[in-house]
Amino acid sequence: MLGWIFRTLRRLRRDNKGGVTVEFVIVFPVFMSLFVSVFESGLMMTKVMMLERGLDLTVRQIRLAPSSTAITHDAVKTMICDNALILADCEDNIQIEMVPIDATTFTMPGRNSQCIDRESEVEPVVSFNAGGQNDIMFIRACVVVDPMFPNIGLGLVFTKDPSGGVRLISSSAFANEPI
Repeated sequence: MLGWIFRTLRRLRRDNKGGVTVEFVIVFPVFMSLFVSVFESGLMMTKVMMLERGLDLTVRQIRLAPSSTAITHDAVKTMICDNALILADCEDNIQIEMVPIDATTFTMPGRNSQCIDRESEVEPVVSFNAGGQNDIMFIRACVVVDPMFPNIGLGLVFTKDPSGGVRLISSSAFANEPI
């Protein structure tokens, strides 16, 4: 009986069937994680570019609008979301901040931007001031998007809010034209 076991073990040790399967099981998750990370980074970069595009086109629309046109928070939010085509549920996940910059000191607003907290019913308080003639305006948009693969590859590395979303931030500056 013991001899039969030793013969079987020797035969299995020399047999190389299934060796490729072991290599596949070790290497496949690494390649899939790399592939998913590349796809995720491309998708996030596309969303960032579309947010930048939406904000740039909105700033252009604001600058070219007649001075009698009232610029409201909701109107700017709608313009950005209409121009940023691929941001899902944009108007519910975006926060806009617009403030005049003091022309004597050119002090910019802080680097911390307020974003929507999707877990809370209360929206954060942000400043939205359309400014006056000849004012230099700073506008910042922060949108929360969900990663496609939150638990694989690059999705693990993103800094996420409590709802699992990633903050994308875009900012710009422009001058209000005189009448």
